[in-house]
Amino acid sequence: MECKIIHNQKESRFETLIDGNLAYVEYIPFRGGLNFTHTWVPKELEGQGVASLLVKFALDYTKENNLEVIPTCPFVKAFVKRHPEYK
Repeated sequence: MECKIIHNQKESRFETLIDGNLAYVEYIPFRGGLNFTHTWVPKELEGQGVASLLVKFALDYTKENNLEVIPTCPFVKAFVKRHPEYK
């Protein structure tokens, strides 16, 4: 699935809008990094890999910007565990 993901700094989240449905990964910024706290995908988009695309985008952003990651969100934590390149 291809979707346009944006970094909405005002709302502290990475998000995408697909067929009128908003999905996102929220974070709390801290000095030198981002604490990912919640991933939300509406029922209409579940099972399509949207959450994984959002988390990958968010983690790539932190990597490119040399930011530390705290994966408080269970989905983000599981994603990092499955993809060791993000540890």
